[in-house]
Amino acid sequence: MKSKIAISLLSLAGLLSGPAFAQDKPQLAFVVNAASDFWKLAEAGVKKAQDELPGYDLQFRYPVQGTAALQNALMDDLVAAGTDAIMISSADPKNSIDAFNRIAAQVPLFTTDSDAPASNRIAYLGSSNTAAGVQAGEIAVKALPDGAKCMGFVGFLGADNAVERIAGFRQAVEGKGIELVDVRGDDVDFGRARSNVDDVLAANPEINCMVGFYSYNPPKIYEALQAAGKLGQITVIAFDEDPITLGAVREGNFAGTVVQDPYQWGYQGMHLMAKYLEGDKSGVPADGLIIVPTKVIDKDNVDAFEAELKARIGG
Repeated sequence: MKSKIAISLLSLAGLLSGPAFAQDKPQLAFVVNAASDFWKLAEAGVKKAQDELPGYDLQFRYPVQGTAALQNALMDDLVAAGTDAIMISSADPKNSIDAFNRIAAQVPLFTTDSDAPASNRIAYLGSSNTAAGVQAGEIAVKALPDGAKCMGFVGFLGADNAVERIAGFRQAVEGKGIELVDVRGDDVDFGRARSNVDDVLAANPEINCMVGFYSYNPPKIYEALQAAGKLGQITVIAFDEDPITLGAVREGNFAGTVVQDPYQWGYQGMHLMAKYLEGDKSGVPADGLIIVPTKVIDKDNVDAFEAELKARIGG
């Protein structure tokens, strides 16, 4: 009797170690640069992709804090846990090249939102941040025909997405009497993002235009202007689709906002990585850039755009 039990246990062990149980589903990870509401749309895109990729385990991961060190440590942990491919929005791509190359030597690595072209990443999927900056500048030119002195606000001053948006904005307003006097960084510290605006209001009365280059900057600008009783007195150009931003555009308190499509970053990014793992590299262009267009939202189209967002994230 004991021998029969032993044989049965051995048989079961053989089954569990056979091809059907040899490994779990391939794992794909989308790693963001900070815990911001902006990323909810990307997360919704990943969730939609999961419905269409039942043979994969898709993960959406936030670092504990928005620092390159914690992001890179998170990627190391993901690789150690068996993740098969990673897409990341880097907090500090210029200073993460070695870390990116270490990861890229182990699993396929893709970037989104903020590129790291000097690394061995396979491709970037996201906006043309320069083109988005130009669109923001065009909003300013239309709203400020008599010129203005603008102050910009952003998270990571050194990140490619920030540098390119600022350069695009300056390109669009050149010769139009609009000056971007300075840009204040906050390292994705929401309290500091608000205090930066408060400080400008107190110390720079000549500023009559503000530009929020990251998704949470326009809401902080709104809060500060509202508290100071200056809503509608200072022209605001925004980025992204925070509900406060869209409400301010609808009310006429913001001139407009340039919106990206993070839903597609999540959705397309998962499909891109799955196909790459399967040996289909046709989705990777020769220049490694997959650009998802940005668009301008103003009072004329804000309602339709918001309805589209609600449909994507389920209300």
